[in-house]
Amino acid sequence: MLHLQSSGNYINENKSKKRTKTIVLSILFLIVALIIAAAIGAYYYYNKNIEPIDSTNNEKITVEIPIGSSSSKIGQELEDKGLINNGDFFRLYTRVKGEGNFQAGIYELTPSMNLSEIISALKDGKMFKKPALTLTIPEGYNVPQIAKLISQKTGYTEADIIKKMTDKSYLKQLQDKYPILPDDIMKAGLYYPLEGFLFPATYDFDVKKPELTDVIDKMIEQSSVVLTKHEKDIENSGYSLFQIITLSSLIEEESQREEDRKKIAGVFYNRLSKDMKLDSDPTVKYARKNFDVQVLYEHLKYDSKYNTYLYKGIPIGPITSPGEKAIEAALQPVKMEELFFYARPNGEVIYTKTLSEHNAVYKKYRDEWKVWQEKDNN
Repeated sequence: MLHLQSSGNYINENKSKKRTKTIVLSILFLIVALIIAAAIGAYYYYNKNIEPIDSTNNEKITVEIPIGSSSSKIGQELEDKGLINNGDFFRLYTRVKGEGNFQAGIYELTPSMNLSEIISALKDGKMFKKPALTLTIPEGYNVPQIAKLISQKTGYTEADIIKKMTDKSYLKQLQDKYPILPDDIMKAGLYYPLEGFLFPATYDFDVKKPELTDVIDKMIEQSSVVLTKHEKDIENSGYSLFQIITLSSLIEEESQREEDRKKIAGVFYNRLSKDMKLDSDPTVKYARKNFDVQVLYEHLKYDSKYNTYLYKGIPIGPITSPGEKAIEAALQPVKMEELFFYARPNGEVIYTKTLSEHNAVYKKYRDEWKVWQEKDNN
């Protein structure tokens, strides 16, 4: 009995080992099969995304790459236009390959191009399509000046352009589309809600007379791109985004030379910290909607929340479109002791610590502006 029982145990044990071995082999086979399947899938996915969408289709498709576009945004645009299979793959591929520095512009690409050809075209500026309209907004232009420029280039009236830029329902649409636009643009007392957010840059259009909303959207979009880059610095500044843009617009108007922007910002911050009025001439011009070169003494009394000779602190809103350098100056001012500065027509800025020093400089050089204005008028 004992001998038979032992044999039975041996047979059962042997069967159990075989069963375990079979299970292990099955699992290993399954794992290998899954790895092979994954490899085949990855190979197919990779090739599908680097090969042309349609190697026989040479139809030219217009693609616009705005200034400052991320690889993610470019990939999505290419996918939407039917030029690549997957925008996310484009983003990952260009990151892994170290591809970047894509040139902004309007391109004519075809579905017969593979991914490498598309990337090469975007990097080297190949296959650029000559824009039907190029619109350049200079740094320091305000809304009326921008409206005049758009009018000259497109044929829309200045009145219609400003009407669209101040339309509340349209402004709300812009805020929904570009969250960077603060609610401050809606506050009472502003001359032009979009002042400061129509970013100065060169914009290309593939039609001679684009929709007015397309023109405005492009400028707001570029403003959003630039401000997003500086979002953390703005948050750490102690001021709101709207205040930073407002201060940047003053810096833009006050400085002719790049080396002075951060110094002028330093003076403004010194005055703010001491609860002094900013006393900025360009704010008086803007308040009066009169942009003559010279500000006279009687102009300083013009009652407007824009007038920094009457009201302390950062004014109610921006007075012009600041460039990125002016925005950077507002966020990275030079630490200095001076509380005053005087700008000469030749671009030189003289910084002083006391009012008496500033007045002496003013008396010495004030007539230069009269001469400069007379020459400019002639």
